Amino acid sequence: MANSAYYDDIKARGAERSRAESAKGRDIGDIPAVANPERKARCEKSLRAFCLEYFPERFPLAFADHHERIIAAIEATVLNGGQQAVAAPRGDGKTTLCECGIMWAEFYGFHSFALLIAASDDLASSIMDSIKTECESNDLLLEDFPEIVYPIRKLEGIPHRCNGQTCNGVRTQIGWTADELVFPLIDGSKAAGSVIRVAGLTGSFRGLRANVRGKVVRPSIVLIDDPQTDASARSAQQCINREATINGSVMGLAGPGKRIAALAAVTVIRPNDLADNLLNRDKHPEWNGIRCKAMLAPPSNESLWTEYAKIRKASMQSGDKDYAAATEFYLEHRAAMDAGAVVAWPQRFEPQDLSALQTLMNIKIDRPASFAAEQQNEPLADADGVAEELTVEDIIERVNHHDRRRIPLR
Repeated sequence: MANSAYYDDIKARGAERSRAESAKGRDIGDIPAVANPERKARCEKSLRAFCLEYFPERFPLAFADHHERIIAAIEATVLNGGQQAVAAPRGDGKTTLCECGIMWAEFYGFHSFALLIAASDDLASSIMDSIKTECESNDLLLEDFPEIVYPIRKLEGIPHRCNGQTCNGVRTQIGWTADELVFPLIDGSKAAGSVIRVAGLTGSFRGLRANVRGKVVRPSIVLIDDPQTDASARSAQQCINREATINGSVMGLAGPGKRIAALAAVTVIRPNDLADNLLNRDKHPEWNGIRCKAMLAPPSNESLWTEYAKIRKASMQSGDKDYAAATEFYLEHRAAMDAGAVVAWPQRFEPQDLSALQTLMNIKIDRPASFAAEQQNEPLADADGVAEELTVEDIIERVNHHDRRRIPLR
């Protein structure tokens, strides 16, 4: 009996040491001090400054006027609420600005539950992965937001550590899943317990709730990033369904008697598609639609650009994918060919081109309907001659499950 008690005591002490070591391994210790308080405070007052200071690699080029308008729209939505739909040219960085806008809203405590919606679950997951990557690898964020980023770094990419993580003995309650990020509970953090959730527009997000600092809350802001696909834009029924989802389910997420702040960053694909309708101030004045164009004014010398198009086509048919002969022609006549043209973002052009105007004119020459819709956000009426494209979902919605030539009793 004595020996049994002795060994039980040894096992108990060993177990206690093991628990102590385990707890020590889960504890992240003291949160580092903020490296640059002045920078952090300055960026709280400006989303634009937040983007440029903490994400310089994402914004290597000077902002165009439409970027400034989108930034201002996101900032106003975060701070003041309301609804705003903004259309920008395809590929001009709307998604990046939405991601930074969500982080700005949460990092500084303007909102405690933010939702970002994309066209599909896969696209939504991609956005969440991008936000997570910034938290895991952006050292500037670590320097000035250690109360948020340091506990995330201590996970070392292992989500299973969330449940056991502590800070000086107190659980951080950090969350890290495919579609949700819960910021750690750290004393003094404006983002303590705040939630970022992503979802596809056709997915499940009704009745979303989260427990933030012991209080059950609903989303207070939603950023909707390119909520349609090429396929859905070609389906009148899908456009109707997605528009109804946004104006119904999404706008009702804040709960009874409350209005959710909402910004939709879109690109038009076809006339009367989801984006085109949200931007239409006659149909939806509540969305305060703004359409931004890539080309503000066209070049005045059409004959030279017609000749350029012929040379470019011949050059590409001969196997020269970089259409060097056409570029040489543009270089020779550039002053005359540039006359009258005004582009929104002069810094953005393809590597083989000499200017943003040349890049935009190439799109206009090759794909006039795409240029009108995705660069100008003013789609041509039935420009491509493509009829409405029926999808499997469209057909299923029209099936009534009754036998042919038989009238149902009710």
